[in-house]
Amino acid sequence: MTLYFYNSLSRRKELFIPQDESCIKLYVCGPTVYDRAHLGNARSAVVFDQLFRLLRIYYPAVHYARNITDVDDKINEASLTRGLPIEAITQETTAWYQQDMTRLNALPPTVEPRATAHISEMIDMIQTLIVKGHAYEAEGHVLFRVVSFPEYGKLSGRSQDDVLAGARVEVAPFKEDPSDFVLWKPSESPMPGWESPWGFGRPGWHIECSAMGQKHLGFPLDIHCGGHDLQFPHHENEIAQGECATGKTCARYWLHNGMLTVDGQKMSKSLGNFITMEEAFSMAPGEVIRYVLLSGHYRQDLDWNESHILQARQAMDRFYQVKGLAEAQGVSFDIEPEADIEVNPVLEALEDDLNTPKAFAILHQLANSLYKDFSIPVFLQFYQGAQTLGLLSMSSGEWFQGSLDETGLCMADVEQAILDRAQAKCDKDYGQADRIRLDLLEKGIVLEDHKDGTTTWKKS
Repeated sequence: MTLYFYNSLSRRKELFIPQDESCIKLYVCGPTVYDRAHLGNARSAVVFDQLFRLLRIYYPAVHYARNITDVDDKINEASLTRGLPIEAITQETTAWYQQDMTRLNALPPTVEPRATAHISEMIDMIQTLIVKGHAYEAEGHVLFRVVSFPEYGKLSGRSQDDVLAGARVEVAPFKEDPSDFVLWKPSESPMPGWESPWGFGRPGWHIECSAMGQKHLGFPLDIHCGGHDLQFPHHENEIAQGECATGKTCARYWLHNGMLTVDGQKMSKSLGNFITMEEAFSMAPGEVIRYVLLSGHYRQDLDWNESHILQARQAMDRFYQVKGLAEAQGVSFDIEPEADIEVNPVLEALEDDLNTPKAFAILHQLANSLYKDFSIPVFLQFYQGAQTLGLLSMSSGEWFQGSLDETGLCMADVEQAILDRAQAKCDKDYGQADRIRLDLLEKGIVLEDHKDGTTTWKKS
């Protein structure tokens, strides 16, 4: 077994060599909980859930932390707009997020730290940075002194002369340098805040992940993940403050997923194409959405459109038909993703920088083979691969009943029609057999006859 990942820090694909094979330390930047999660949030969660699933197969323990940012100006704005306490906003939206990720078959992280529960750790880290000369206090703020860290820019490839390009920084007269970023800022009612050596205030965004990652996993992290949009300035700032505070490498491997577009355009509320997970689930089941989100390579941008949704629906119907063949033969489904199957080409594809497009292509090849000649060893490869991709979590009956709900039919209707058609063919009443087939086709059900005499169905 060899795992290769593209490391954003070195800008090349590297062999993954953990610090301690007995426990992998994985940190993923989680959501800011002020509103419903959207498809972009979901892509990052599903991609790095895929990484988590893969690592669990090869290592005895994977300590996976994904934080919840529950102190932020967007949360404050939502609280004022909705007339609800900040805590009510963050509890509600955190619950929504967790429910949405569960519907996408994303496994819960080992730990899900909340920023507001780690204020003391943030204050301690900031104080350490001040003592070491990497941070300074100015007018109730504490700022990181970027010039004190010569390696600033090593993740994003930006020099200190152009770090302001695209950065979300406050250009304020109290800064020693415009590139310095906020670690702590003052708060006034009704904004949330905590007592600190610098007065009543709240943390800057970047310090949160450094403090939580250090507490729950400890530096160096094996792998730190997030969306490409977080590479600069968020992850760049994490490296600077974390390494200056602890004297240790922040993370050895950095993985970043590409952005999600909708019909070729950047997802934006102003363009009217902003899709929340609540809206996405009205378009497709969770496993179809998961399939779409994994259908492109994680490092590339991915487009959400009707064509991709349709292709994913058809693919999942096909996969569940294969599972139905196994169910009909009494195959046991006790196999776990971690099961020792000598060779699995699906896993081999994932070992190469999470190559999910190749993994899906192999799954389809295995499915086609199983349709022609069902074999339990081949099915076990197929099923283990599908499970590792977070798919086939229900029975074929449950899956197709969910599809049938959209047609107004039930499983009993379709099964009876298939029996009636078989009887008509046995009676050589081919006209009646054709009428039954066409009637189902008009209702969106396609029948498929197989060489062994069985008939399966799928949605058109």
